[in-house]
Amino acid sequence: MAKIKGRVVIDNERCKGCDLCAVSCPTDVLAMSKSVNSRGYNFSHAVNEEACIGCASCALVCPDACITVYKVKVE
Repeated sequence: MAKIKGRVVIDNERCKGCDLCAVSCPTDVLAMSKSVNSRGYNFSHAVNEEACIGCASCALVCPDACITVYKVKVE
């Protein structure tokens, strides 16, 4: 059987730094960045990408829809 891993893509310019995605992640993949985007917000970024299981909890709770989760087949 093929193994499935997740991959998170975040639009840093749309992110307002609400931190809901990091709180909802069951595997602690996301965290808030210390740097800011062009609008002055600390944005979310993936700190532990290998732990992503592709559950998409982060994308579901994002109020600005700036997170996309892909499921990647690992051979």
